Amino acid sequence: MRLAVQEHLLPGDTMQAKWETALAWGFDAIELRGGGGHALRRRLPELRSARRDGVEMPTVCVDMDHFIGDFDAARRADALANMASQLAVIGELGGVGAMTPAAWGLFSRRLPPFAPPRSAEGDRAVLLDALGRLGEIARREGVLLLLEPLNRYEDHMVNTLAQATELTTATGLDSVRVVADTYHMNIEEADPLAALRDNAVRLAHVQLSDSNRLEPGAGHLDWGALLSCLEAIGYDGHLAFECRLSGPAARVLPRAAAMLRSSLRVAA
Repeated sequence: MRLAVQEHLLPGDTMQAKWETALAWGFDAIELRGGGGHALRRRLPELRSARRDGVEMPTVCVDMDHFIGDFDAARRADALANMASQLAVIGELGGVGAMTPAAWGLFSRRLPPFAPPRSAEGDRAVLLDALGRLGEIARREGVLLLLEPLNRYEDHMVNTLAQATELTTATGLDSVRVVADTYHMNIEEADPLAALRDNAVRLAHVQLSDSNRLEPGAGHLDWGALLSCLEAIGYDGHLAFECRLSGPAARVLPRAAAMLRSSLRVAA
């Protein structure tokens, strides 16, 4: 397992400068953020240069205000087009894959008006269509499309690893896999470690933040137990920091990386 950190958490005006800091702080890779309007594709000259200089960029996390499960057909189509371009870019960079939730901030069954404007059957049909289309693109690009479950207050469609595993399996495509985010799991999974074990067959990426969305070590999650579980199920991918920070990045990120590395040595 290798530690990654999202690019916006690192200081520096260039990817090369961010990379030097990431290495100094104990990280092995940088996770990209993919904005709307095909922003990642527009960054290709910068990212190609960074790749030539040895910057490891295995994954990209979509960073938009509409996603593949949007209620509006035009917004869904735009989300699919942006994800397709992100899959192509990460493929060119020699990366692992691009991730997306079903939606974020679109609707919650836990908040008024409680009943979404589309049925559960309609949600499933929309998601399977999107995952299938993008999964075929991912397969051609030699990368993975990664579906991330979010907590019930941020998405009403895919909240647990089991739900994500069922959907990704239903596509019939090995190029469509699952992301485990420790913050969302802390809210949604009755037993997070059991959820990791039960869904290990589709797990291809892990994002890290503590119980309070801060960096690992700033909340109450048991990182030793989680890393031991990942080791036991044979997970050998990246562990990417997607979190807020409890203090200055130069202080809290190296501390969090060192804590996890210590736990990884114990798990091994």
